[in-house]
Amino acid sequence: MSRRNIAALVAMLALGIGIFWYELRATNLQQLTHDLTHLNFWWLGVAALCMGLYWLFEAFVVKVLLKKRVEKFSLKNALRIPLVEQLFNSITPFSSGGQPAQLVALMQSGIDGGRASSLLLMKFVVFQAMVLINFILTLVFGFHLVAAKFTYLAWLVVFGFIMHLTVIAGLLMVMYWYNFTKKLVHLCLRPLKLFMKAERVAKIKEQLDHKIDNFYAESLRIKRDTKTIVVASLLTFIQLIFYYSVPYFVLLSLGLNKTNFFEVLVMHIMIVMIISLFPIPGGSGGAELSFKALFATFITSNSKLVLAMILWRVMTYYLGMFIGMFAMVVKPDKVVELKDQT
Repeated sequence: MSRRNIAALVAMLALGIGIFWYELRATNLQQLTHDLTHLNFWWLGVAALCMGLYWLFEAFVVKVLLKKRVEKFSLKNALRIPLVEQLFNSITPFSSGGQPAQLVALMQSGIDGGRASSLLLMKFVVFQAMVLINFILTLVFGFHLVAAKFTYLAWLVVFGFIMHLTVIAGLLMVMYWYNFTKKLVHLCLRPLKLFMKAERVAKIKEQLDHKIDNFYAESLRIKRDTKTIVVASLLTFIQLIFYYSVPYFVLLSLGLNKTNFFEVLVMHIMIVMIISLFPIPGGSGGAELSFKALFATFITSNSKLVLAMILWRVMTYYLGMFIGMFAMVVKPDKVVELKDQT
């Protein structure tokens, strides 16, 4: 990790401690101690297991997407990819550092940079599509749970949905209307000349053209390899369900046994969509606020609500950050042989 990344990591840990302290200052410490000593660590272990399975299934997705390109890509190598991604997603705005970090991790395993980029593009498309499908199902079956009680959060959720839909729409446009999309991007870049030097705009145009060309070339392979995409999509869907289930088991660990699994799932999907709107790494601040606002309907005790928020945040954010640091120092196995792309 560079000094800049280490500084970002320290800053996010400090911010997290500050947020937790702020939430705890108005909490009855005696009641909080009581809730801590009566935690059901078995259910808390299940929550941690869900996060482990979330990363494991992402590793399976990596192996599936590499199956026809690489010989003997080990599970250790595959598992290292989502863990490194988790670390850099956690310390960069809008999780922008995850993709480059995965690219480096794949290249460290001996995979050609072009092939690694293609795999990550495919993986990104599949992941975004499954997030969108999960969210659409949530809107259809559970949006009323949020809209009826928290109008301001409901609008944030809708805005998050529009952002994700725009990303998917842009990817589909590249796949099916390649020439039109390039012309549209060039048109959108023209106003930048009013604020930036022509050389800078030309460089941005060149970079975007390169990314669009790479994605289009990969999209042609995606269309030909339907079986692989279907398998990767199913694995990603299951992966997300494990992640969305984490707060349910956190609530069970606090003795809230009458909690409805589906309602918690809906609430967590909404929170994840809201978090994506915040530019601060990990959505810090917005994540905690959203959790407390939505899960206050399940938890009447303030000490349990704050404790649930802290445990959820540790499981879904800080745990991956620390395991990701360990994954960074693990030496990957070199691939035996790279096959020609099909």
